[in-house]
Amino acid sequence: MNYRPMIADDYEAAYQLWENTPGMNLSAADSREEILRYLERNPGMSQVCEYEDGTLAGTALCGHDGRRGYMYHVAVSGDSRGRGIGRGMVSRCLDKLLQEGVDKCHLMVIEGNSPGRSFWAGIGWQEREGILLFSRNTLHVTDNVMV
Repeated sequence: MNYRPMIADDYEAAYQLWENTPGMNLSAADSREEILRYLERNPGMSQVCEYEDGTLAGTALCGHDGRRGYMYHVAVSGDSRGRGIGRGMVSRCLDKLLQEGVDKCHLMVIEGNSPGRSFWAGIGWQEREGILLFSRNTLHVTDNVMV
């Protein structure tokens, strides 16, 4: 297995992996253009794992805002699970964040994604209670906002 930073040429194989990963939700933010913009904004942070033949076995998108790190789309192909690939990519992402001076990382797991919740809990991450996630598209920022 070979671990390395994710590059633009990995996009198609990564997207295919994400589409075939139970519990993974994809949106317009996962378009090629948006993912490449994320990789450019966070150079060298996101990781992939590939077999000797170059076939993608796993992905982990990673970035930060200067204060906190964030991981997205940590996925390992079904036939490669249980080999420590996810743990290896996460470890590399955390090392990259630490090198950038970021000492805490957050991630989101879809509530019904039991395998995802189990994975994160199993490698020492703590599920937070009392935090609600609010989201809003920025398309019409002034709608319902006092200006």
